[in-house]
Amino acid sequence: MTLFNSVGVSGSALTTQRLRMDVAASNIANADTTRARQVEGEWEPYRRQMVVQRTEGTVPFQSHLQKASGALSEGTTVAAIVEDSKPFTQVFDPTHPDAQEEGYVLKPNVDMAREMVDVTSATRSYEANVSALQATKGMMMKALEIGK
Repeated sequence: MTLFNSVGVSGSALTTQRLRMDVAASNIANADTTRARQVEGEWEPYRRQMVVQRTEGTVPFQSHLQKASGALSEGTTVAAIVEDSKPFTQVFDPTHPDAQEEGYVLKPNVDMAREMVDVTSATRSYEANVSALQATKGMMMKALEIGK
């Protein structure tokens, strides 16, 4: 792995973590959206989105150190953004415009605590990758100073 490859790896990780934060922010923003799309003529609540990461050439999230004897990965990318298949939450609110005949309203399957954990995790990963990128930059600068 060259020094420039580590810049590419950090860059791809920064992009992936930013997307994770964007998806979590979208989930938080739509936590009360009861009419996100129509399915077979019926309105369905917002369904939580999840980012599925893929590390190129390796099993997802596999460390470069574990792959040192074989082909090295070139960073992480997003394989897909998928919908969470967990069921919607039912809340009793007969006055809600979207209430069913029994008085229950289907709410999105967004768990605010989980979303905040995802945001925190993505933020910490983003910060760690910025630090790695800064360290790589520092090594490059020191290598240039050797030539003086």
